[in-house]
Amino acid sequence: MTSRDPDAANLLRYRWLIFTVLTTAYFLVYFHRLSLSVVADDLVREFQLSGGMMGLLGSVYFYCYAAMQLPAGLLSDSIGPRKTVTFFLLIAGAGSLIFGLAQNFTAAFSGRILVGFGVSMVFIPTMKILSQWFRSYEFAIMAGILNAVGGIGVMAATWLLALMTARFGWRPSFAVIGVATFVLLLLVWLIVRDRPEDKGWPSLGEIDGDPRPGVPEIEKIPLRQGMIRVLSEKRFWPVAIWFFLDCGIFFGFGALWGGPYLMHVHRLSRSQAGSILSMIAWGMIIGSPLLGYFSEKIIKSRKRVFMLCGGLLSLILFILARFPAGEHISLLYPLFFLFSLSSSAIVVIGFTTVKELFPVAIAGTSVGTINLFPFLGGAVFMPVMGKILDKFPKSGAGIYTAEAYTCLLYVLAAAALMAFICTFFMYETHTE
Repeated sequence: MTSRDPDAANLLRYRWLIFTVLTTAYFLVYFHRLSLSVVADDLVREFQLSGGMMGLLGSVYFYCYAAMQLPAGLLSDSIGPRKTVTFFLLIAGAGSLIFGLAQNFTAAFSGRILVGFGVSMVFIPTMKILSQWFRSYEFAIMAGILNAVGGIGVMAATWLLALMTARFGWRPSFAVIGVATFVLLLLVWLIVRDRPEDKGWPSLGEIDGDPRPGVPEIEKIPLRQGMIRVLSEKRFWPVAIWFFLDCGIFFGFGALWGGPYLMHVHRLSRSQAGSILSMIAWGMIIGSPLLGYFSEKIIKSRKRVFMLCGGLLSLILFILARFPAGEHISLLYPLFFLFSLSSSAIVVIGFTTVKELFPVAIAGTSVGTINLFPFLGGAVFMPVMGKILDKFPKSGAGIYTAEAYTCLLYVLAAAALMAFICTFFMYETHTE
């Protein structure tokens, strides 16, 4: 069978419709993930929160997300990704509505718990579906495009949400996104299918012939055996530790404390801070497919891309720690862009590396297991960063001082340096 046959042509067209629906769901994942950075001051003021409590509100999303990564992989490999995504988007939509309607900290906290649980079941099932609808040599680039769409979600959670909040308030903004989630879950159920065979079409392997280029034979591996196989693989752990540190930095600073840092230290307005934070989105949108292509086609290496980005992230955080408040504000734009490229866009290489370490039969389990670590990082780093800030006295205006943020950035720079060291111990998975 060739790609010119009718079934093959239908498959190659339809997979883009599936990809569009799932990337829209992933857009919502990143919207929720970084949204608190923009509304943090509103929440602190309205609910009378300390830095530690605000950090807890931000981190609960990541605790829930992290807790569900192993179940996400197991459910994707057992009952199927389509059913998994549909059901949990229902939970996410309800959580967003509860958060938007919250009249106290407890209600807002409960809403964030539901959102964290709900959106935790989007990424891993999507990666599982991509492994069935796209060839493995297309995977790094497709994962890059997916992460770039996440960057658009970051854009919405920073620049667009700042505009919406300024005009309508933060409550209606989150209520609207909850309603949109309900619409999206219907599209997932109606359009998405786990495999081409579910539409009555041949698999990619049958289309490409035998041997299948880039599509390995699917072996049957029991769930428990697959889990043991992932955790006992020593080459898995340098990537896991790197994910914990790298994403802890990105989520802690980019998703929560970056906004207050810009407003408190550099005295920027909410819209000005949102404009600079939007560079995080552009770093993901441009950097994710760029790094995927760079790794796959240019330098033909995963490990060297890790090393380059690890060194760059360490340098950026040291620069921000030494950056004079209120001077050369325009330099913050490229710094935040590079911060995003080196801490967030790079994760597409991380997931591709883990996928390449294990057979496709446990793609959901392996990617789900590694995805536990970035969200553990976010869950740990967010409240710890709040505690660090609380160690310093607030100014007369009730905001954290430049000295507090300087200390925080030095701690993050040290963590980035540790992540950089991990890259030297990673295994090169790229093959010609």
